[in-house]
Amino acid sequence: MTLREHVSMISLGCAKNLVDTEVMLGLLIENGYQISEREEEAEIIIINTCGFIEVAKEESIDTILESAELKKTGNCRTLVVTGCLPQRYGDALVKEMPEVDIFIGAGEFHKVVEILDRFRMSEDPPRSYVGEPRFLYNHKTPRLNTCADYSAYVKIAEGCSNSCSYCVIGRIRGRFRSRHQDSIIEEVENLVAMGVKEINLIAQDTTMFGRDIKPAANLEGLLRELARIDGLQWIRILYTHPAHVTDGLIKAINEEETVCNYIDLPIQHINDKILEAMGRKTKGSHIRRLIERLRREIPNISIRTSLIVGFPGETDDQFGELLEFMQDVEFDRLGAFKYSKEEGTMAATFPNQVPEETKEERYHRVMEVQKGIAVKLNRGLVGTTTKVLIESLSGDNGVVGGQPALMKGRTPCQAPDIDGITYITKGKAVPGEMHDLLITGVNAYDLIGEIVSIP
Repeated sequence: MTLREHVSMISLGCAKNLVDTEVMLGLLIENGYQISEREEEAEIIIINTCGFIEVAKEESIDTILESAELKKTGNCRTLVVTGCLPQRYGDALVKEMPEVDIFIGAGEFHKVVEILDRFRMSEDPPRSYVGEPRFLYNHKTPRLNTCADYSAYVKIAEGCSNSCSYCVIGRIRGRFRSRHQDSIIEEVENLVAMGVKEINLIAQDTTMFGRDIKPAANLEGLLRELARIDGLQWIRILYTHPAHVTDGLIKAINEEETVCNYIDLPIQHINDKILEAMGRKTKGSHIRRLIERLRREIPNISIRTSLIVGFPGETDDQFGELLEFMQDVEFDRLGAFKYSKEEGTMAATFPNQVPEETKEERYHRVMEVQKGIAVKLNRGLVGTTTKVLIESLSGDNGVVGGQPALMKGRTPCQAPDIDGITYITKGKAVPGEMHDLLITGVNAYDLIGEIVSIP
């Protein structure tokens, strides 16, 4: 195979976007392109963008402009922008960003090699490739796992049909469409054969998996099939919807040892009027009952959630209700977002938009309350034993609890990239190994512990 140019890939946004980046990397490598980690050395730079909310758009644009400078100071000859930003803004970007050579939407990224060939071969090639998102990768699609050798994300569906009033994902990514279960199982089997021990299942709404295809499938059935794969030790579920959590899913999490006692359950708010305005299709009473049931039926479950503060019309009383709910429920993990007024959404037209300074104040109050909760819950874990997945050895791990941190790792209740980490101060291990860990202390959102046994 003739080796082609060096390509540097920058992936922005969520784990779902990262999987698209990994598919592009796999396709590029299969067709002879060389991957470079140093942007200044690459002839081609590809930026896979996020366009979900204002702060993500700003990060994407800043990254594009920074990379464009390498056309002057580095080896870059072709700058490509893919993903959500071109899918959302299309021709407007072509006019506003002449420094970008090619724009590829979220529905065309799998054609990256074909598009690069066309750009190279044509005298006047198109700059924009944006179509209706329909593509679904499968187990045969080339893909380069950029996570650690022992961990991977697996996207089980694409798009979203929930139509939340504040969200543009349905417009960007298209209607919800599930992969076929057999393809997901085969992909996971292939990953495990390559040494992966931890699988994180992702989609815009994992709890809707299988309801749109024939033969119909569901998340609990998929979990039970994946749990039978020899060598797979952890399965973690991200991006669930409280309105779609079923009895069968709760039972599967509880019964399948391989499935981590962890659920990512974005509730966004607890006040009924706000939930209705958001289009969340659930009520505060349902959310409360669901959380009570999860904790009752799944021992030691860790619940992560996300909240939106400053949604149009949110009053001081409604925000106070949210804070009170947080203090009552005590989520193990929590992320918060300031409402972003996005053009083309219903919520952008709502009256009583909340001032930015009020959003900022509410955001900091939420995170301050959660910090106190996290420390309290983590302190309650001191003296208990759990499994830990080793991620890195000594280096810049620092000092915790008065002792040097020899290693970093994660427990079953710490998802990669979004949750805290575990500092390990005693024991020997190598990355990718799993060991029993005695929790000896806490450090804000993180845990401190000692290895106590070899698996």
